Amino acid sequence: MGQIVVNGGAATCSMGTAPGTITATTQQKVLAGGMPAATIQDFSMAAISPFGLCTSMLNPAVQTATLAAMGVLQPQPCTMTPNGTWVAQKPSVTVGGSPVLTSDCQGTCAYGGCITVVNPGQTKVML
Repeated sequence: MGQIVVNGGAATCSMGTAPGTITATTQQKVLAGGMPAATIQDFSMAAISPFGLCTSMLNPAVQTATLAAMGVLQPQPCTMTPNGTWVAQKPSVTVGGSPVLTSDCQGTCAYGGCITVVNPGQTKVML
C-alpha cells in the first residue's frame, strides 16, 4: 500500500549521489495532505531535481571524464534523462486524467539508473 506523492516529495537514483525533489507539474487542483498530488507524468527534468552526481558509465559526460582519468570513475553532474513515465502501481486511481504517483512507483533513466520515491512529501493519504 503506497502513499500519494506530493510537491516536495523526494526520489533517489541508483546511479546518483543525492536525492532529488519531486514537483507536481501536471496538475495543481487535487491535493493530498494539503499539497498538490503528483501523477506518473511528473517524470521530467522540470518535475524532478538532479540527483547530485551521476556514476553511470552510460552517461557520456561520465565516460569522457573517466577515460581522461585513465579509467578511474569520475562522477559528473546529474542530467536526469527520463525514460518514459513513472510505472503506475495504482493505474485506476487518477488525478487530472493521469494515474496518481504513489510511493511504490519506480522509473528509469536513459543512463541506466533506477529511480524510486524515498519520501512522498506527506503521510496522511494512502491508497
